[in-house]
Order: sequence, then C-alpha cells, then structure tokens
Amino acid sequence: MKTTVDIERLVHCWEPLENLFHIRTRDEYENAVKILNMLLDRVMDDQSHPLFGFVETLGTVIEAWEEEHESVPPVSGKEMLRFLMDQHNLRQSDLPEVGSQGVVSEILAGNRSLNLRQIQALARRFGVLKHIFL
Repeated sequence: MKTTVDIERLVHCWEPLENLFHIRTRDEYENAVKILNMLLDRVMDDQSHPLFGFVETLGTVIEAWEEEHESVPPVSGKEMLRFLMDQHNLRQSDLPEVGSQGVVSEILAGNRSLNLRQIQALARRFGVLKHIFL
C-alpha cells in the first residue's frame, strides 16, 4: 500500500501541536496536561479511537518532562488511591465509582489496574488531575 503525504497540510497541522511535543516550560507542561485530560475525557480507553495513539504519545511526552523536572518520586495509581483514601478517611466500600469493595481491594493489592473510566471518576471525586493515577 502506497502512502502519500501532503507536506503543506502536515505543516499546517503540526504547528499548533509543536509545543505539546516539545515541552520547555512549566506553562507548556500545564497546557499539555490540560489537553491530555480533555483527550482522556473523549477517548477514554477506546483503543480503536482515532486519537488513541495521540493520547499515548502525549502521555509519554508529559511523563518524560515530569521525570526531568519534578522532584516528586514516582507513585503508582494504587499508591495514590491509597493515599487519597487515607486523607479522606475512606474505606474500600466508599468508592462505588471504582467498583465493588472487592474490585477496590484487588486494585489496592496490585492484582488489578485502574481503567480510564475509574481514573476519570477518581479525578472528579478528589478534584485532582487524571494523570496522577497513570
């Protein structure tokens, strides 16, 4: 299969996205995170969505910037969930947006990962950015 690329159209599409993929400042980083959160709201975990690869790529770029510029040690999604539960004095059964008490238990034990629907619900509940659970 032969693929042709319209370079002028590619340049036109690339210019507004360039700062997302070459994050140099805190403002650019915060903008990229904001856009990633909007994309996650739309794409969720639908791997067939046309923007799914874009979400993965942008997430990787943001993660690389954070590793280079943030001094906070990396925390897993389950560790962040456990921390927020402790801070808000919640039990596993207090999180119906994640699933049953058994589902929450499996996540906290590391036997199950948070999916994008759960991440979005937790971000809304705790008023935090979605990427802290990734």
